[in-house]
Amino acid sequence: MLFYLFAILAILSAAYVVLTRNLLYAGFSLLITLLSIAGIYVLLFADFIAVTQLMVYVGGVLVLILFGIMLSSRVHNKSVLSESVNKVWGTLVAGLILVGLSYAILKANVASLPWLQTSEVDVLGNQKSRVQSIGIKLMTDFVVPFELASLLLLIALMGAAYVATEKQNA
Repeated sequence: MLFYLFAILAILSAAYVVLTRNLLYAGFSLLITLLSIAGIYVLLFADFIAVTQLMVYVGGVLVLILFGIMLSSRVHNKSVLSESVNKVWGTLVAGLILVGLSYAILKANVASLPWLQTSEVDVLGNQKSRVQSIGIKLMTDFVVPFELASLLLLIALMGAAYVATEKQNA
């Protein structure tokens, strides 16, 4: 039940980030999205990724974006609004990428990878390495959330770079 609550909250707030023109509201909605994704990680017992999500994305990137928006929101007495874009083409391209990546992930036979087969033997002998097991889990069971988190970081950095640049009038 909690998973569905976090999933619906993440989807709705992410849709609001994309569809709103007010950058400050989009930033706060991104905060809700990132927190609900961290909640999903906790429900998946991926505590390391959940803490990383909170520390890196919410604690660092999002705070930087929100401060950048709030400090530059009133430039020459005009509020910062995003420009209208062709949402049909963006939705179509995003949908095609989602279908292609979903197909590739579902058809991939991750269990038969050679480096995963050799990782059954512990490299440290009788000592157990938590980092090794986290690395194996990140590249097998949690590869999709890990890649989604890296994609969110990339989008956050692109948004911060866009907000930080001044618009050049032609």
